[in-house]
This record gives sequence, C-alpha cells and structure tokens, in this order.
Amino acid sequence: MFSFALVPSIASAKTNHQVAIVIDDFGNNMKGTDKMLSLPIPLTAAVMPFLPSTKEDAELAHKKGYEVIVHLPMEPIKGKKSWLGPNAITTDLSDEEIRKRVEMAIKDVPFAIGMNNHMGSKATADTRVMRIVLAVCKEHGFFYLDSKTNPKSVVRKTAKEAGVPVIENKLFFDDVYTHAHVAKQANLLLQKTKEEPVMIAIGHVGPPGEITSSVIASYIPKIKQEANFVFVSQLLPPRPPLFSPN
Repeated sequence: MFSFALVPSIASAKTNHQVAIVIDDFGNNMKGTDKMLSLPIPLTAAVMPFLPSTKEDAELAHKKGYEVIVHLPMEPIKGKKSWLGPNAITTDLSDEEIRKRVEMAIKDVPFAIGMNNHMGSKATADTRVMRIVLAVCKEHGFFYLDSKTNPKSVVRKTAKEAGVPVIENKLFFDDVYTHAHVAKQANLLLQKTKEEPVMIAIGHVGPPGEITSSVIASYIPKIKQEANFVFVSQLLPPRPPLFSPN
C-alpha cells in the first residue's frame, strides 16, 4: 500500500489548490493498468463491472491505497453498443431493470464508494434514468462523479434533488490517443491548477494507457508545485446535517 504522505515531493504546493485524477476503464486487463496503479499520488480508480479483471483491479487498487468507484456503462448518443460491455444502462430499459442493473454493478465492484459514467452522453441527459441511478447511489451512500460527456447532462440537478453528493469532471487527458495531445492536456491541467482552486481530470487505461500514465508521471512534480493531489471524495461538498438545530 502506498503511504501518500511519505511519498517524497520535489516541491510542495504554494497554494491550497487541489487536483484529483481519475482513471477510467479498469476491469478488462487493459494496457497501462500496472503503470496507473503504481502512480505515487492519490488516485481514483473507476472500475467497470462484469468484466474479466473487475474484482482483481478493484482489490489491487484498494490494497495499494487508492480510491475505488464504479465505472457504470451507460448509453451514448453515438457509438457502438459493443463498447458498453455487459448490463449497460440504456434509455429503453424499464425502471425496474435500471435499478436491478445498478445494484448488480455496485455489488460487482469491491470497495467502491462512488460512481461515474462510462460513455453515457444519452443516459446522463435523461432525467428518468438518472433519478433511478442516483436513488440507488443514495441508498448505498455513494457520491456521483459526472464525467460530463454531454454538456446537457442532468446529473448535477438530479443529484441535488436526490441528496447525492455530486462533482463534475473538468478535463480529459486522452480523448485523442497521441502523446502530443495527452501532453497538451496535462499542460492545460497544470495551467488550470494555478487558476482554479479545484480541478478534476480523467484519463484511461486501454489504448492510451501507456501514454497517459507516463505523461501523468512526468507532470506530478510540476503539478505538486501548484496544487495538492487528493481523492475525488475529498473534493465533495460537506454533507448537510441529518437534523436541523432547533
């Protein structure tokens, strides 16, 4: 297990700015998994359910001291259904089937404490779907990270109505699978950490995994000069008290 407080810093942050890095798509023996799960920073590992290494990746991430969330496959506006994986949440499902699949996904990912969407540009803009997904999150004490694959997402509004802690992604490292693009995005993250008190950035294992992991590793010392690395859960707004004072 990493003891992040003991990881030597080349320089400490000059401000109280915070940055959380989330890595999606664990669970399918994807490229870059080992390197991502060796990064010496707090990392939030988003693990897809129902895949060959789902439990192995979640357990390894937890053992190493990282945070685990469910990377729930959800219907996109465009894209192949095969990309979603088993038991995806699609807008044509009944309320009962959506609830059943979310419960199954949570049960399949050990040590998870939150959830975000895999793809999901269509599903996250559907109020009916998200009310059910977030109701299940509420029952399990989960927070929800909106990956923001759709600017018309209803997640923030619906999560607030449901009383579910919610936070939004602000940057993707590897929406284009080239070293030049990932480095450009890492540099953008570095610049934004100087300007914004809170930043969240998402990368992936899989096709860009080796590139993304190496770029993140190279930028850790630079980012540490401007911000403190934290888990996503540490960026959530405080939960309201259960009882109001008289």
